[in-house]
Amino acid sequence: MNPENLEDDLRPEYDFDFTKAIRGKYYQEYTQNSNIIVLDPDIAAVFHNSKAVNTALRSMLAFAKQTKNLINEPTSAS
Repeated sequence: MNPENLEDDLRPEYDFDFTKAIRGKYYQEYTQNSNIIVLDPDIAAVFHNSKAVNTALRSMLAFAKQTKNLINEPTSAS
């Protein structure tokens, strides 16, 4: 494929002039409306997607709740 023989078949309405673009125009809004958490590489190697991370965290929360209930249960005096 010779680059000289290529035609520009992009429709005129899709021809965007990037020189007029504003860098970071929606950055502030994006950061306020998203919940992005970056995992350290060693953790990311174990959890390959958000479902795996959420499952693990829910399990840890359930365990913490069970443990708290065990510790905070009133002891019966015999």
